[in-house]
Amino acid sequence: MDVTLHLAQQPDADELLGRSPLAALVGMLLDQQIPMEWAFAGPYTITQRLGADDLDAHEIAAYDPEAFAALLSTKPAVHRYPGSMAKRIQQLCQYLVEHYDGDAARIWDGVETGAELLNRLKDLPGFGAQKAQIFLALLGKQLEVRPKGWREAAGAYGEAKSFRSVADITGPESLTKVRAHKQEMKAAAKAAKASGK
Repeated sequence: MDVTLHLAQQPDADELLGRSPLAALVGMLLDQQIPMEWAFAGPYTITQRLGADDLDAHEIAAYDPEAFAALLSTKPAVHRYPGSMAKRIQQLCQYLVEHYDGDAARIWDGVETGAELLNRLKDLPGFGAQKAQIFLALLGKQLEVRPKGWREAAGAYGEAKSFRSVADITGPESLTKVRAHKQEMKAAAKAAKASGK
């Protein structure tokens, strides 16, 4: 991995996401209930507060939980729910230490099929089916991790030239399109609920 992503819309934060598999995973984990840019800037903020150049799964897994929660809570907070997200990040890092020797890239290195990679992503703490599919689409579309059948495994998020998720954001214009799609989906869901369907 060494590409420039455009998810945080901040050069230093995006550069970290493009070179650090763990930073990309943590950004994806944080991407809930807050604006996407805030979520994906989180890994960079954490590295700055740790005085590091990259995130280290071993270090985070072993960090005192209260101190790590305080690190994420310091204003500006890394997330709207910094305490619970600190716990989730530590759980993710502990899982990576136990299963991949702390190396997030080993989740996808050498994986032969998209289905296998999707299952590995769904096994990660904090990654449900949808989050796993979106991250798989991000890996395939922007990070050139493309095992056989990756688009199918990513579902609708894997479709070429779609603007459904963070996997499709390559700059301000595509960000606007993804936001518009999400608003359409919310409006449709609200309309369906109102009509009793």
